[in-house]
Amino acid sequence: MKLFKYISLVIVFLVAGTSFAQDTSEKKEERKPGHYNNNRFKQLYEEFSTPNMYRSPNGAPGPNYYQQQADYVMSLELDDKNSRLYGEETITYTNNSPDALEYLWVQLDQNVRARDSKSPLIEPSGAFPAEMASDFVGKYMGEGFDGGFKIEWVKDANGKPLPHTVNRTMMRVEMPKHLKTGEKFSFSIKWWYNIPDHTIDRARSGYEVFDDGNKGYVIAQFYPRMAVYSDVEGWQNSQFWGRDEFALPFGNFDVSITVPSDHTLDATGVLLNRKEVFTKEMMDRYERAKKSYTEPVVIVTQEEAEAASKGFATTKKTWKFRAENVRDYGFATSRRYIWDMMAVKIGNRDVMAVSVYPPEGNPLWEDWSTKVVASTLKSYSRMTFDYPYHKAISVHAKNQGMEYPMICWNYGRPDKDGSYSERTKYGMMSVIIHEVGHNFFPMIVNSDERQWTWMDEGINTFVQYVAEQDFGEWYPEAVAPNKAYPSRRGPAKHIVDYMAGDQDYLEPIMTKGLNIHNFGANAYSKPATGLNILRETIMGRELFDYSFRTYSQRWMFKHPNPEDFFRTMEDASAVDLDWFWRAWFYTTDYTDIGVEGVKKFYVTSKMNKQVREMMEARGMKESDLPPLVYLVEEGSEDFEESMKTATLNDVVTLQEYIMDNMDPADRAKLKNPKYFYEVTFDKPGGIPMPIIAEYTYADGSTERVTYPAQIWRKNDKSVGKVIASEMEITKIVVDPDEETADIDTSNNTWPKEEKTGEFDTFKSKVKGE
Repeated sequence: MKLFKYISLVIVFLVAGTSFAQDTSEKKEERKPGHYNNNRFKQLYEEFSTPNMYRSPNGAPGPNYYQQQADYVMSLELDDKNSRLYGEETITYTNNSPDALEYLWVQLDQNVRARDSKSPLIEPSGAFPAEMASDFVGKYMGEGFDGGFKIEWVKDANGKPLPHTVNRTMMRVEMPKHLKTGEKFSFSIKWWYNIPDHTIDRARSGYEVFDDGNKGYVIAQFYPRMAVYSDVEGWQNSQFWGRDEFALPFGNFDVSITVPSDHTLDATGVLLNRKEVFTKEMMDRYERAKKSYTEPVVIVTQEEAEAASKGFATTKKTWKFRAENVRDYGFATSRRYIWDMMAVKIGNRDVMAVSVYPPEGNPLWEDWSTKVVASTLKSYSRMTFDYPYHKAISVHAKNQGMEYPMICWNYGRPDKDGSYSERTKYGMMSVIIHEVGHNFFPMIVNSDERQWTWMDEGINTFVQYVAEQDFGEWYPEAVAPNKAYPSRRGPAKHIVDYMAGDQDYLEPIMTKGLNIHNFGANAYSKPATGLNILRETIMGRELFDYSFRTYSQRWMFKHPNPEDFFRTMEDASAVDLDWFWRAWFYTTDYTDIGVEGVKKFYVTSKMNKQVREMMEARGMKESDLPPLVYLVEEGSEDFEESMKTATLNDVVTLQEYIMDNMDPADRAKLKNPKYFYEVTFDKPGGIPMPIIAEYTYADGSTERVTYPAQIWRKNDKSVGKVIASEMEITKIVVDPDEETADIDTSNNTWPKEEKTGEFDTFKSKVKGE
């Protein structure tokens, strides 16, 4: 319609008129040199690797994608008295790559605690004015813990010794001949090591000594493990310095674990000899647990665990497990463990949610652990794929949080009198959700933790946030009186302090975890927050969830890289997110968007100064123009002149700007805006984000408009929007719900709100104001 066409034309004149006047009245500046394309919306071709036959441009595995397989047959024995583990394993390695392999690399992660480990030497240290006596002795007066693998031999399938070289936490095994595509190679290793006390050095696995002298063992990284060989890295033989976790191939495990006969044990895999290691009472309870979907059934009671703790069996018992298509293995054992289970329906299958814990964990653990496991499996399955394994185990371990296929260690211990704070309760629930969630990332969607910490920790923390909120809805009695689960990570406002920090101590997310200053914020919180912003603000839940499930299902039991995730999210949603990946993952930029200024305009039939000057400069007359309406800024020279000569907002009837044949019904639908505003939003921060603007009108009503992030594509500093309104705008707020991690909200409101000082706030409270 002509009215709106002409109003738009005037707005163009207003913008163009300013630059035109500068060109004609000022001396032109010297031409600036050309520059590289630094537009924040350019595509990510420079950062991404080139797609190939192994990894497709849509983010899916390519037609020639491959991955290796490592199968294990292990026999283990725990020396409870000396806290030592003995093992012998046969590894069958299948080469599915197109390359002929000259040698194999095996990971020896326990060597990070060997006496000659170099890991302590890479950490700077200073002299503390005071230390605990035990810490001082351990640092400066003792010999140190005698950790690390003691490799007794490495032999081929015929029992002949194989040459091997140990380089810190990696061992290279020489084969008699190159291993060609499709061939298998079997070899065996015999080893033992001293198990560390994980409550002292915060090891990922180890034992805890209880007050009665019994020990609880959570055992992992306990065996020489095959490294990954992939189309991207070749051998992933990056050394383990203690922080970056693990890259592992999938395989099948047959494991026999011999422990004292009075121990309770659970592990990765299906228990093959349940009737041999269970009592009749335990078997009956187990059968009931398989049919219980609302409350856990106790398999080993607290009374039974406490009775077993009073004696130390001299006989032994062997537990046998088989695990198929897993990337790792872990187990937990103690004579002091309570054991409970319940069934949870995942798709058309029943999965057992399991908890193992000492009496020290009660009453908190018996009340909530297994229910949290069950809830987590349902939430993650909804967001990704149906959980494929037959069980998920939560093991209570003091100060621990660590994950392995089907089993994880979790902290959260009540005081000795059984009481616990809300912080302890939610800490326990959150760590269980997080560690059980790791079954999905990276135990199934098997990213390289050594290289890309965020791909398991950050993605998992994001889904953890979703699962926490689900848990609060499904078990409202757990969160009362809060009425919502108090998630520590996920919402955008929780990452603001980190992103506003000293740039000298910030690294991009795409940084190896070992080299990050603030590991928790960078590897966990920031990527989780970024994905939450994508889901809630940029993409919307429907598009995001579909794309996220697509990524998860494409890469089940495979090895994705960052590009595979980024590309899949765009491929499945038709949303160009290169600008977001670059800003949030590849830089340390931050979000800061505000209201720079607001101009109020009125409509008049009298030509304003800017248009007049443009007309004169171009040799045009007013008669050369079609009928127009003009906008004049309140308080300007034009405004004062118009007030004298014209009636504002009552210029010419609308009919003069409407085609004669317009249907009267359509004409009646036209709006009649009385107020025109030019709102300028600025962006002091580097990250483009949608502008979420809430407009408040004179009658108290509000309207929220979200301008897509692409509004910044041509001007990275400031942008304007003209608002035509039937009512006066009294207030504008940017990002009213703190959705974008804006680090400075002092510029988010118009008219600008003056923040009350702490002293003035205190005085107001005293006066009851």
